[in-house]
Amino acid sequence: MKNVAALAGVGIKTVSRVVNNEPNVSEATIAKVRDAARILNYEPDLHAGNLRRADRKTQTLGLLVGSVANPFAGALHRAVEDVATERGVAVFAASLDDDPNRERGIVSALVRRRVDGLILTTATKSQGYLLPEQDRGTPIVFVDREPVGIEGDAVVSDNAPGASVAARHLIAHGHRHVAYLGDRRDLQTAAERKRGFLEEMGRSGVATSGIPTIEDLHDEEMAYAATLELLGGPDRPTALFTSQNLVTIGAIRALRQLELHRDIALIGFDDIALADLLQPGITVITQNPREIGRLAAERVFARLDGDEQPERTYVVPTHLIIRGSGEIPPHV
Repeated sequence: MKNVAALAGVGIKTVSRVVNNEPNVSEATIAKVRDAARILNYEPDLHAGNLRRADRKTQTLGLLVGSVANPFAGALHRAVEDVATERGVAVFAASLDDDPNRERGIVSALVRRRVDGLILTTATKSQGYLLPEQDRGTPIVFVDREPVGIEGDAVVSDNAPGASVAARHLIAHGHRHVAYLGDRRDLQTAAERKRGFLEEMGRSGVATSGIPTIEDLHDEEMAYAATLELLGGPDRPTALFTSQNLVTIGAIRALRQLELHRDIALIGFDDIALADLLQPGITVITQNPREIGRLAAERVFARLDGDEQPERTYVVPTHLIIRGSGEIPPHV
């Protein structure tokens, strides 16, 4: 705060009044203080008034997940909390809703609370804005998606290889006319799953330019509508690969409404609740969000404990679960 005051040419009390949004400060002074704070990468410490620990630790972690509507995020959150609770550490969690416009604001809110470490699912094209916080010594671990513009530990699924397994499985059961239904194309996970799927189809001799591809399906409703339209067309595919669990649910609803769930094969990426109770059961490439969350939390605490090994990406394997829907032969 002293540095901000000096750069802005005002007193420390004035900086405090601006930070706390107190009245009777001119717009010109507010602008000078905020400009100085931005230049110095200053974030107000919300705990400064009562923080007394000698090591300056707040015994908190910040967690940002993709969307609370997705069970994947819930399982990851629970795993992080399990590890943190064993150490007497609280977790402040927030949902990104896969909106890059929300990301920086939420991360800034966590940083202002002086969390000891950050575990982040990100949606922005670059996370270089986190460099000042990293320079301050805050350990940052990225989950689900690898960072861009900054070096950091990351814990991810083997997205492209998992999608390749799905494509090979459908090919092995005779399918050549397979449609791809995907999440937002600007998300790293979606791009990797699409890449793995298309490359495997291409290796099998299928012309990838002719594969029906529908992307930017943000939720179950969009996937449902897209599947209805796809299957109502003149050149109906014999199989579907849905690259995200909410997309899979939307596709299942459409297939069952059209009474095609026993005629068109389906493999989804990531498991869904009650998938084994449907008839046929849903074949999936399953992720392990609890292992991703556990590893991420352990990496944060390892960094806090002084681990200085180079940053790296930890890849958690996916697995094919065969339940019936992915084994339906093509009906021609």
